[in-house]
Amino acid sequence: MRRREFFGLISGAAAITFIAHAQQSERMRSIGVLLPATPDDPVFQARLAAFQQELARLGWFVDRNVRIDARWATTNPSDIRKNAAELAALAPDVILSTGDSTVPPLLQATRTVPIVFPVASDPIGAGYVDSLARPGGNVTGFMLHEYSVGVKWLELLKEIAPNVTRVAVLRDSRNPAQTAQFGVIQAVAPMLKVEVVPVDMRDASAIEQAVEAFARSPNGGLIVVPSGESIRDRDFIVTLAAKRNLPAVYWERFFVTVGGLASYGANTIDQYRRAAGYVDRILKGEKAAELPVQAPTKYEMTINLKTAKALGLSVPLSLQQRADEVIE
Repeated sequence: MRRREFFGLISGAAAITFIAHAQQSERMRSIGVLLPATPDDPVFQARLAAFQQELARLGWFVDRNVRIDARWATTNPSDIRKNAAELAALAPDVILSTGDSTVPPLLQATRTVPIVFPVASDPIGAGYVDSLARPGGNVTGFMLHEYSVGVKWLELLKEIAPNVTRVAVLRDSRNPAQTAQFGVIQAVAPMLKVEVVPVDMRDASAIEQAVEAFARSPNGGLIVVPSGESIRDRDFIVTLAAKRNLPAVYWERFFVTVGGLASYGANTIDQYRRAAGYVDRILKGEKAAELPVQAPTKYEMTINLKTAKALGLSVPLSLQQRADEVIE
């Protein structure tokens, strides 16, 4: 074989190899998304939009090099289980799973497809991961909060409404993380001279009955802990608190934007952006088992002065200055 022909063959082979690698790197990847909401829910629309925007910033463009199958599974547990099974059967490259209502059914459906959660209350206690540093299975993601945030909620409520001596804590007793969260609030309550009472969030009717009974006595207030139920019934809960003149502190700003008094918690939009970063790393070959579960890095406080005025409360100027957002 002549020297020129030999090097021509080598160059051709290298070119074919390069093209093959390029084609492989540009192959369409697939991301499943499981959302415990309806498609018209503005909260989850904003979260999904933030996730997709961050993916695009990282070089993943819908219908160009990635396909996203978003399942709006509603808040109904049977619908969530059905959509989880269908999504897992498609065997996408990775699944974004929102919150504690969607991760368990996905884990029942697959132990191989990587799963990333942008928010979860207690991933170790719930059995999603072996440890925060080394998840060990096919699931990883980001914690919604640390339990100590319950102290912040109670302190914030007392700072805005110092006359409050009784606090109803709305939580789902079926969720161990929420029961633990109530325990933290209950433990610190005596130091703030407050009595706390648990209220189960199974459905709107039960919430209404319990809150109205609680409101018959004076100096009451509310704390609403993170849950799918509180997201589902957010407008109802905010309206109920206003109707019964109960100062209330929530875990997310969207309660305050629809009329709630105040909130303190992780910036969930930021959590979804960070989750997109983990999805990117998994699509590039990293393992969910080796990506540590991370705590929130951005917390935000939101106060609604209009609601405070309606309740006859005067929010201290120092607190307004500390807030990330003040709604007037």
